[in-house]
Amino acid sequence: MACSVVAHILVFFLIFVNLTPAAPMVEKRPATSSGEGLSLGKSRKRVFPVTQTQEPDPISEAYSYCNTPNRTEQAWEGHSPADYKLLSVHVMIRHGDRYPLYYIPKTKRPPINCTLSASRKPSHPLLKTFISHMAQGGRGHWESPLASVPRLPNHSACEMGELTQTGVVQHLRNGKLLQQAYKQHRLLPSDWSPRQVWLETTGKSRTVQSGLAFLYGFLPDFDWKKLTVHHQWSTLFCGSSCDCPARNKYLEEDQRRQYLLRVADANLERTYATMAQTLGLPPRQLRAANPIDSLLCHLCHGLPFPCVPSGDGSPRCLTREQFAVIRQQQLDDEADRRRVGLYRKYAILAMFPYLNRTAAKMERVAKSSEVGRQRRADEVFTLSSAHDVTLAPLLSALGLERAQFPRFAARIVFELWRSPPVPPGPVRRRGGKGERSKANSRDVFIRVLYNGEDVTFHSAFCRSHERRVSQPLCPLTNFLTFVRRDMFRVVNATSYSEACYRRFD
Repeated sequence: MACSVVAHILVFFLIFVNLTPAAPMVEKRPATSSGEGLSLGKSRKRVFPVTQTQEPDPISEAYSYCNTPNRTEQAWEGHSPADYKLLSVHVMIRHGDRYPLYYIPKTKRPPINCTLSASRKPSHPLLKTFISHMAQGGRGHWESPLASVPRLPNHSACEMGELTQTGVVQHLRNGKLLQQAYKQHRLLPSDWSPRQVWLETTGKSRTVQSGLAFLYGFLPDFDWKKLTVHHQWSTLFCGSSCDCPARNKYLEEDQRRQYLLRVADANLERTYATMAQTLGLPPRQLRAANPIDSLLCHLCHGLPFPCVPSGDGSPRCLTREQFAVIRQQQLDDEADRRRVGLYRKYAILAMFPYLNRTAAKMERVAKSSEVGRQRRADEVFTLSSAHDVTLAPLLSALGLERAQFPRFAARIVFELWRSPPVPPGPVRRRGGKGERSKANSRDVFIRVLYNGEDVTFHSAFCRSHERRVSQPLCPLTNFLTFVRRDMFRVVNATSYSEACYRRFD
């Protein structure tokens, strides 16, 4: 009997894929309002987002997920107290707008052109030169198998999962925003070395192309000969540390929770039955086609929802109301996921390798920037081009679970700052030998931003840190301690190895 139940669940997941954070490969956006905080520099304000308690409307939330590049966007990257020095920036992005991964049977596919044209909307001032620059990509260094991946979307009728022009423009905008934010900080010299810029991506064309668009917005006309594009085979960016049986166990348990929540939703079941009847399909076949993915594409591109002809020749169409029911179930699943906590345990183990690698890079940069040391050519700018199933667990691992599922072209930014040197005084001199090293570690700080909003003091590693006028940023030591020890408390362990290989009863 138990085997029969498990088999039924596995079959359900094979045919009912949904845009919720389940397994690496699946897809939404943080809805936060902002309040003003500490004064940063001369006239800058610091934003501490306030978590919304009001239930989001599924349609308006879906529009924010589209992230249509037609509005002015405020980016708080690069804002710091006066005289603080920016040491490094580490960015994780989700790919931009893409064509659906699934096709609804009996309906016409969304008519979207996936070639690029500067004369077609949405466009960007850098789009024309970006297209030309990508033609020179053979001069760059590409890790296998990335060399065979097209550098631009190039089909007049989009292929499944292909990046659209909207997706390219989203990341040209993102890169340009960060270029403007960091310009005054001189993060990268004009003669930057190959070791100072790190670009990594999964092997999907949409992540490769999104990463290149972002980098071009950030470093227009960059020197291809200096660039190496690194390949990450896992969507979790776990490198050589991907083996973790406990991580998979937590994911399976959360998938079971997700399944039980869905089958208990009578309104969802009725909606799928009605949609299947409209299209003349068995409900099981409609679920397997994952209609929400295609419907989101129609919504984001201003296209009417799919229709099929009826017996009398009049069209029978899927509706926004049906879309809203499915979308609402996804939002309900997010709330239930936070309440139960299984996904957080999965996320901790899923994202430790990436966070540990980022922490190590920050620590190296911090040490190389100490007074009296000769600065080395460290990775001062890193860009990781990823998927929703990368950013979603990263947000959860950082304790930012109130942030909604990542929208198209979402970005998480880690900034490393050093405070101005303090003149030596009696207190510091009493420290004796080794005091300078301790003082330097206290002088280095981290900021975390999600889609341009400062969420540092909402994170698990700095939520309880006392903010003071004399120290308005979060110490890097908080982040290092969290990544190397404290985050494992969630899974009742003291290390990644212990957490991954513990026995489950």
